[in-house]
Amino acid sequence: MISKSKILSHTRSSSLPSRSHPLIPQFNDHLHRLRAATAASDATSLPSLAENLTNLDNLHGCIGDLLLLRHTRRVFRRERGEKWAEQVLDGYLGLVDAWATAKDLLSHAREHVLRLLSLLRRRRRRDLSAFLASRKAARKSAQRTLRNITGLKHKPSAVALDRDAETIAVISMLKEAEAATLDLVESLLCSVAGARRLGGGWSLVSRLISSRNCSGQDRDRGRGRDRDDHKQHILEFCELDAALEKLVSLRRFDGGDGGGVSAQVDELRLQLTETEGSLGVLEEKVEALFKRLIRTRVSLLNMQSN
Repeated sequence: MISKSKILSHTRSSSLPSRSHPLIPQFNDHLHRLRAATAASDATSLPSLAENLTNLDNLHGCIGDLLLLRHTRRVFRRERGEKWAEQVLDGYLGLVDAWATAKDLLSHAREHVLRLLSLLRRRRRRDLSAFLASRKAARKSAQRTLRNITGLKHKPSAVALDRDAETIAVISMLKEAEAATLDLVESLLCSVAGARRLGGGWSLVSRLISSRNCSGQDRDRGRGRDRDDHKQHILEFCELDAALEKLVSLRRFDGGDGGGVSAQVDELRLQLTETEGSLGVLEEKVEALFKRLIRTRVSLLNMQSN
């Protein structure tokens, strides 16, 4: 006979039982789309994060609907004090904490970009060096939170296996949403920490290196192409950190280079403007999801205490 609850590893089912609950087909659709996107190679890019945040918000919309159902409230009243119920409550508290940290780091990252735009207008290497130091501190903070999230993701999970199908579906949906949220906040923090691996495409760093040797004619052609390119290229933090380190190392960053470095600084400013706009979109989505997570946590707490 199966025991009342059993500690399971962190392996996840490919889907939930679609006939157990009318919300589950919709939930599964959002979940599968989100998993595929977060597993992609560009999952930490700013455009991908914005899309995935929309998917995650849809997923938690299903959770919000789930918690309004009378059956769900009955499940929590009946299962009050069970280990799985306590773990769900603790898990969503961890989500709120992790999301609050990510929200603050993202806000600071946007402030950094705005500050950097101001610094680039003044062209002072000393100010850029100080900015790089602040970016290193931000990366360390993101990495600390990433370690905490890794710990949350690898906690063993207690799941009741001998319940009715709808009860198991309620538990599974809550835990799957928790796991998907941890995956996405991990991608978000990796992006802010500049951890995305660059592909073989357009590289601002290589252009900065070659700019000192290019002719004026080549620079003019390059500037024309890049004005079109920057509209489609949002500068990622991994590219930004590398580009700034290169700028700081250039002797003629402060001026007098004949236009080579100056053109690249102008290009960087254009891209940073695009990046700042993208970060603004992310901030709005993260804030909305943070509020949704708080509401979910409160709903779970109320069901546990009533």
